[in-house]
Amino acid sequence: MPPDGLPPAERPPVPAAPPAAPPPGLQPPPIAPEKRFGGARSSLGNFARSGDGRDLRRGLGHYVRNGYGGSNIATQRFGGTAQTAGSLGYALYSTASGAADAPIDAAALAGRSTEEIATAIIEAVRQADGTQDAEVERASMHDAMSELLTEFPEADLLNLSDAEREFVIEKFTAIDVARRFELDVGKHLLERAPTATVAMSRLKQMRAYIAETVAASFRKLRDQGRILTSGRVARVVQAALRDTFKVFEGFEE
Repeated sequence: MPPDGLPPAERPPVPAAPPAAPPPGLQPPPIAPEKRFGGARSSLGNFARSGDGRDLRRGLGHYVRNGYGGSNIATQRFGGTAQTAGSLGYALYSTASGAADAPIDAAALAGRSTEEIATAIIEAVRQADGTQDAEVERASMHDAMSELLTEFPEADLLNLSDAEREFVIEKFTAIDVARRFELDVGKHLLERAPTATVAMSRLKQMRAYIAETVAASFRKLRDQGRILTSGRVARVVQAALRDTFKVFEGFEE
C-alpha cells in the first residue's frame, strides 16, 4: 500500500515542517527560542552511534522541555494532530454507520481498491493545501490505514468496527508524533549513524518507542473511562498527547 514501496518503519524523514496550529480555545504558544533543539540533536547523535535507549529518552526529554518549553506547550503545538484525528474518527464512524452527512460517499467507492478508498478518506479528512503540516498528516493517515490492513487484512475501510477505528486513530497519533519528531531532529540522527543500515535501524527503534509510549497513554485513558467514541476523539487524542509529552518531559538529562 505505501506508494514509495517501503514499509512505514523504513521510510526516511521528510524535510522539516513548522509546528501545527493549536486547537481552538487555546492561546498560541510563545515563539520558540533559537537553537531550541540543540540538546535533542546532541542526545540523538549519541543514540545514532550507540543505540542506547537512554540517549533516545534524553533526546525526547530535551525535545519537549527545551524544544517546546514543556508538555503543555508541546500539546498546543501538536493541536493539529488532535483536530485531524477527530475529523478522521468522524469520517470513519459516519461512513460505517451510514450517516447522511458522512463526508465519504461509500456507494461511489464500492468495489474500489483499498488504496483508492484510503485516498478518498484522506481527501475527505485533510485536503492538500500546499503546507507541510497537511502533507505530514495525510502521510500519517495513510500509514495508519496501511498498518490496520497489515494487522487486519479483512478490514473494510468503509465499514470499520469500533476496535478497528480506535486502532487507526491511535496509530495515526503515534505516527504523526514520530514523523514530526523526525522533521525537527531526525536529520541529525541520520547524519550521525555510522552506516545507512544502522541509521534506518535507529529510526525504526525510535518510532517503535514513541508508538509504545503513545499506546500506553491511550491505555491509561481507557482505564479512566475516556474512550474514543464519536464526538470525543479530538479531546481524547489531545489528552493522550499531553500524557505522552509529560512522560517525555520527565526523562532526566
